[in-house]
Amino acid sequence: MFFASDNAGPAHPAILSAMTSSLGGYALGYGADETTDAVETRIREIFEAPRAAVRLVSTGTAANALLLATLAKPWESIFCTPQAHVWEDECNAVEAMTGGASMAHVAAGPDAKMTPDALMAAIAGRGGAVHRAQPGPVTLTSVTERGTIYTPEEIAALTDIAATRGMKVHLDGARFANALVALGCTPAEMTWKAGVDAVSFGGTKNGCPAVEACVLFDPDPDWEMQLRRKRGGHLLSRHRTLSGQMQGYLEGDLWLDLARTANTAAARLAAGLRGLGLGDTVLAEPEANMIFVSWPMRLHDRLTAAGAVYYVMGHSDDPEAPVTGRFVCDWATTDEAIDSFLGHLRSALETKAA
Repeated sequence: MFFASDNAGPAHPAILSAMTSSLGGYALGYGADETTDAVETRIREIFEAPRAAVRLVSTGTAANALLLATLAKPWESIFCTPQAHVWEDECNAVEAMTGGASMAHVAAGPDAKMTPDALMAAIAGRGGAVHRAQPGPVTLTSVTERGTIYTPEEIAALTDIAATRGMKVHLDGARFANALVALGCTPAEMTWKAGVDAVSFGGTKNGCPAVEACVLFDPDPDWEMQLRRKRGGHLLSRHRTLSGQMQGYLEGDLWLDLARTANTAAARLAAGLRGLGLGDTVLAEPEANMIFVSWPMRLHDRLTAAGAVYYVMGHSDDPEAPVTGRFVCDWATTDEAIDSFLGHLRSALETKAA
């Protein structure tokens, strides 16, 4: 009953095998090896972007911060929702990598998604006088911190606003594959065809030990990106440690299969919650592999005591106080684990009712 995060489960055996194979024998370091070259080419093919610059790093925080630093100037503001991962969970990495660019909040609804009107309102307060921070890039999260997904049409509506003001758009794709299979669109349709300039193409949360791809659809800033990666300590010496993972991840569309499995598991869990009459406690309709709920503290305590592992986002001494819980399914989440959890949840609800 482990639902803490999709980076807490096992790495996929095929990915581990590919990484191990890539590390046999001799090869040049720092990304000058054949495996890295093949992986960069494959990612360009996947995105239908033959001119794109592709650079691998080991963490999602590095991918987001390095790309945004490449797109933003130190005197600019980077626009994101208050729920964005780059704001809530990356320890000001963006500000550090940009050399001082600030983060500007764009109001979001219960689904944690940015809207065109909210973005225009946020931009209106920036720029103009030399005394103000100037409008910089927009960053969106493909699977938001409420488990919802931006459609290509929603992305395009936001990128249109940014483009008319000369602003770039970055997509945080830590769960890019989960969003993609849920929407049934192509990587190109979800990114550059919708006006996205850069994407952090995630692997770590979908079965890889530790690898992310930074993709710039316009390759002009690539040299700056490479320098920032090196200066920031994210250019691995034995770089095929990263490219070997990514090669196994992409082989035979494994990355899509793993995401479908995770999404299916989350759908099973969501159906179980509805079956127990808890559908109205889900904070936003789950669309990928994450579910957020609002339950009394006593219910969280009962479930964690029974062995369920998930994020309880806060604490209250009042047993009836509503507290948010986050459930994430990954490629290895089993039906048995979900059914066991739902059984404990049913027992907890029946005990309260009695």
